[in-house]
Amino acid sequence: MTKIPATPWIICPAPNPHACMRLFCLPYAGAGASTFRTWSSHLPQSVEVCRIQLPGRENRLREPPFSQISPLVEVLAQVIEPYLSLPYVLFGHSVGALVAFELARQLRKLNRLRPAHLFVSGRRAPQIPDRYLPIHQLPDAEFVRELDRRFDGVPEAVRQDAELMNALRPMLRADIAIDETYVYADGEPLESPMSAFGGLQDPKVSHDDLAAWCNQTRCAFIQRMFPGNHFFLQSAQALLLQAISRDLTQFLH
Repeated sequence: MTKIPATPWIICPAPNPHACMRLFCLPYAGAGASTFRTWSSHLPQSVEVCRIQLPGRENRLREPPFSQISPLVEVLAQVIEPYLSLPYVLFGHSVGALVAFELARQLRKLNRLRPAHLFVSGRRAPQIPDRYLPIHQLPDAEFVRELDRRFDGVPEAVRQDAELMNALRPMLRADIAIDETYVYADGEPLESPMSAFGGLQDPKVSHDDLAAWCNQTRCAFIQRMFPGNHFFLQSAQALLLQAISRDLTQFLH
């Protein structure tokens, strides 16, 4: 069993006696738990938002990040087990969607409570091979340039701050490596309803890439497209949270 660092992995609000569901949120490459810091105020009060803080970012910047998905989901399954006293759902964006999916599979393998719903956002279905050449081992300047070209997601202020870029680059490489070294293994579809979200102007994830997630569940499948590029969860956050609220409310009732 992998040893879990003492630093808290899950950031939850104060205990809510009215909560009847937990939402675990997994960020995209390079992001941390703060990505979801305002979500609680936009979702039903009966939903407890639990933000997962992975090693190598924000308050865990000095910890080595994971660069492969298998050891990561093995640890995550241990980490969230004490929180499975309530029904729960998983949300992940981009590489976070892949981690959420494999975490659900790992929990099934361990015969744990299955997710009541799985939200996968901004990522092609796992059985679809990557159409792009890998970049996680490129020289520093090429890596950052290609990362920004593909995702349009490296802020100018970060690119111009050499010290900050040097601090963030190992985590960015590790996150991209998780996605690029992933090898899909055939398995039974999940017994959880699934919602797949995408950006209408996302050059890397097409409508068909998202639609293929339907093969990964035996239950209801919903696909929704939002205005914006790969980071529509920021530019169209209000619409995204409304959609999540609708799906969660449907389950709660």
